[in-house]
This record gives sequence, C-alpha cells and structure tokens, in this order.
Amino acid sequence: MTWSPPGAPGGWPVLAQGLPPPKFDRGRGRNLLIIAVAAVAVLGVALVIGVVAFVTESAEGSALTLVLAAVPMPILVGAYLWLDRYEPEPMRFLVSALVWGAVVSVLIAGFLEFAAGAWLDASTEVLAVGVAPGVEEGAKGLFLLLILVRRRAVVGGILDGIIYAGLVGVGFAFTENVLYYAGAYGGSLDPALQGAPGATGVFIVRGLFSPFAHPLFTSATGIGIALGVVATRRWVRWAAPVFGFAVAVGLHTAWNGTAMLADDDELPKEFLLTYLLAMLPLLGAGIALAGWARAREGRVLSRSLADAARRGWLHPAEIHWLVRLGDRGAARRFAEQVAGSQAAIALRAYQEAATQMAFMHDRVLRGTAPPDGVHQVLAHLRRMRSWRPFVVLPPITWSSSAGDEQTGCATPAEPVTSD
Repeated sequence: MTWSPPGAPGGWPVLAQGLPPPKFDRGRGRNLLIIAVAAVAVLGVALVIGVVAFVTESAEGSALTLVLAAVPMPILVGAYLWLDRYEPEPMRFLVSALVWGAVVSVLIAGFLEFAAGAWLDASTEVLAVGVAPGVEEGAKGLFLLLILVRRRAVVGGILDGIIYAGLVGVGFAFTENVLYYAGAYGGSLDPALQGAPGATGVFIVRGLFSPFAHPLFTSATGIGIALGVVATRRWVRWAAPVFGFAVAVGLHTAWNGTAMLADDDELPKEFLLTYLLAMLPLLGAGIALAGWARAREGRVLSRSLADAARRGWLHPAEIHWLVRLGDRGAARRFAEQVAGSQAAIALRAYQEAATQMAFMHDRVLRGTAPPDGVHQVLAHLRRMRSWRPFVVLPPITWSSSAGDEQTGCATPAEPVTSD
C-alpha cells in the first residue's frame, strides 16, 4: 500500500491534481419536487394566515396564534433530524413530509370530515371519535405509503418510518394547533374564555403537555409500512402496514374519545388516566425504540464497513472516520483546515457514499435487499472511488481538540486489494 500526503493548504490532495471533481447525484425529478413543495407550502401559509385572520379578527390574535403553534416545532423537528444522522434522508423529502402534514393531509382530512358530517348528520363527538382518527391517520399515512414504497431501495428499517411519520405528524399538529388556538382566541371553543387567556389555555394542553400526540400516532403507521417494505415474507409485507395503521387509529380514537368526556370546567379523569398510563409510557417506548434503532444503525455501519475492508473495498484505517458521527465531523474540519472547504465537501460526499454502500451491503448479506441490491452496492462503490482522490483524512491519532496541530493525512493512492 502506498500513501500520499495532503495537498497544500487551499488545494486538492496530490492524487486529485488534474482530475475533474465528480458530480453530485441529485436524483431524478429533484427540481420538480422542490418547485411543487414550495408552491404547496406557499399556498398553505396563505390559507393558514387567512383563516387565522378571519377567526381571530385581530392582528394581535393572529400573531399570538401562530407563535404559540410554532413553539414546539424546533424541538420536535430537531429531534427527528437528530435521529436521521447516520444515513440522512434527502432534505427535499424531509421538507415534503412537513409540508404534506401541514397542508395536504389537513385539506384531505378536513374535506372528508366535512363530507362525512354532512352525509351522516353526526354530532361533533361522533365525528371526533368515529371519523376523525381514521380519516386523519389515513391522510397522513398516504404520504408514508408514497415515500417509503417509492424509496423502497433505500429504506433500511423502522427508523426511516419513524422519521418520516414523525415529521408528517409534526406538520399536521402545527396546522391543527393553529386552528384550535385561533378558535379559542375568537371564543368559538368556549365563549366564556377567549382572547389571549383562551388561546394560552389550549396551548398548555396541546402545545406543552401533548405536542407529541400526532407524531406518536403516525409513527405506528410509519413503522408498519417500513417493516413491510424491508420484509422478505409476503404476508408480513401486507400485515405490517395494516397493523401499524390500525394501531395509529386506535391510539388516536382513545385520545379523542377520552377528551370528549370533558365537562365545561375540567378535564375528565379518563383523559388524564389515558395521558398518564398510556400516552406517556407509549412516548417513552417510542423514544426508546428510536434510540435503539439509531444505535443499531451505528453497529450495522461499523460491522458492514469492516466486512467491506476485508474485501478490499476500502482501507481499514478509514473506518474510524466513517462510523462515529463525532469523528465524521472532526475529519471534515481537518480536511477544511488542510485543503480548504472543497476538500470538506468531497469528504462529506465520500462519507455519504460509504454509508449508503455499507447499509445496502448489510441488507445484501442479510437477504433483505431489493432485487438490484448488489448493483446498488457496486454503484455506491463507484461513487466512493470517484471521490476518493479528492479526500483528505486525518491520521488515526489526530484529535480535533484545541491545541492539536497535527496535519498529516493518510490517503490511499490506489484501490486496496484483498489479502
């Protein structure tokens, strides 16, 4: 094995001199999807602002309503992005999940609930318990069905289902909360308590104590569909999504049903018991499951890259900078210090290609890969090799801590061959 030193600061490594940088694989239909999502988002914002202004009849009420609805958003979205760090999903799909939940699913569910109410001539309580859970979970789950089945080749397990489902649920909850807060401010929910006190009271229940409700419900559907996508047995492919959707509807029904028992003055004990004995434990279980799935991805990545190194697909010393998230970032910072920002971009592309290769390689070994799984592994390997001459990696002993001035680099000058 021969090694080459890094290039001069601000330049490419020696191996890359004279080579054109590879092009990024942006995916087909990327621009069209971005335009469509942006258009739907703009339409949704206009509709929400219009409804809020009409219901609250004041600029102060509109502003308060939107601010209260936005309060839990950064925490919830940040939590799902934190989960999605080993093999990040394309940002356009993650944003699409939020926009679908906040706009498309709300419009679908609202239309169907209105139609059901007119056709059945049912009370609000009947609609909330007998119609809304199935309709709303179906509207949210439609996106999961489209995106997870459409991206079957890159869905690695339940974590993908949790992330997409959670973001759809966050978007849906945002718009629904806007409508509730606006109604409370305008007095349509409780004429005796309106204005800022009314909106704030509803916010305490929905925005502080239960902002996770919709993401939790929809996660059951997402897990079910994701398990169906990666399953090798035909009956699991069909049963898992159906069971997941049934669980989502059941949880939503229990939540709405106990809330409907409320008197005018206080929440019913059934609702509080449901919250304490069911919702909070399920939330804890969901967090534990997501944490386990995220940790498992790290173990799978380490194991698969070690196997790839034994096959001669990459040098074993590289694995250190491809597995742990902190080490990935430290390696990119080193590359930027030594060879400039373009080197950091090249290293990120190499890390992403290696990660995608490793996860698909693991699926091939376990027999859960799609029919073209081997071809996908080879495609990711080609991407890795196209970026490899532009990669600057720290020596294994390098640390990103302050005061460390080591600037050496280990860069294979030729493909590694198996022993």
